Amino acid sequence: MKFFFTHLSILFLSVFIASYSYAERLNGFDVSNLTVDKKGITHGGPPRDGIPAIDNPKFIAIKEAGFLSPDDVVLGLEIDNQAFAFPRHIMNWHEIINVNIDESYFVVSYCPLCGTGIAFLSKIDKEIYTFGVSGLLFNSDLLLYDRATESLWSQIDAKSISGKLAGKTLTRLPLSTTTWSSWAKSHPKTLVLDNEQGFKRNYRHDPYSGYDTSSHLFFDVLREAPKEFHTKERVLGIKIGEKAKAYPFKELREHAKEQFIDNIDGKNIVIEWNEESDTASIRDTETKKLLVSTVAYWFAWYNFNPETQIFRAKK
Repeated sequence: MKFFFTHLSILFLSVFIASYSYAERLNGFDVSNLTVDKKGITHGGPPRDGIPAIDNPKFIAIKEAGFLSPDDVVLGLEIDNQAFAFPRHIMNWHEIINVNIDESYFVVSYCPLCGTGIAFLSKIDKEIYTFGVSGLLFNSDLLLYDRATESLWSQIDAKSISGKLAGKTLTRLPLSTTTWSSWAKSHPKTLVLDNEQGFKRNYRHDPYSGYDTSSHLFFDVLREAPKEFHTKERVLGIKIGEKAKAYPFKELREHAKEQFIDNIDGKNIVIEWNEESDTASIRDTETKKLLVSTVAYWFAWYNFNPETQIFRAKK
């Protein structure tokens, strides 16, 4: 009888350990050391890599990019004296592009649910990493994972939230969200992400059609954004030190100034507004260099920056 109960106890203990282990995994990822509120994490639907990242992207010159229309939205990046354009309608289907070109290692990501394009260096502590789509979301935002350690990474925060690298931060790169005509005009030697990448995708079909104008969210978030702006109002957000500020496009249109200086936490910055392309960016007042900022839907920016300041047009 003692032998029976000993083995029964071992069996129950094994079941408990297995259940606990299962409960600490989401979509196959270890989340036992999460640094964020688990309530904010949801399954986006596809399995890990169900949305395939592009690991060996093909780029073409402007003259070959006839598939682009002037008003197509692109994510524009300048790095190591080379400009790149990543069409949003391609990013919608892949979300992550791992780039290794002429010893430049970087990642461009796009989350259609939050309207956020974010780029960062692939190097972490002198090691080069590649990233994939986890199939998980935090606050409706893309969670990337690195293939070396399978740590999960918050796109908007550019920080690991679980796994071996939890707490590590990625080095962000200034990324422009603009129109193809505007980017091509200012960057005539830009390389363009080709729409022939070896995947069978109808890139001109928008799987998120209508989402950007609807107040409805597909997935839950931790905080409800204040109603003073539409849920999907685009904002240009920036963080300087511990201070965050949002420049709603609605307010920038009302303000109607192509350039103006603002101050955040003692630092002067230049806000640039382009009425024709309906785009905005932020530069350093002294160096004139583009600063890291984020174009996002209002609900997304607010969820990651609930203490954000808000720019308002003077009435």
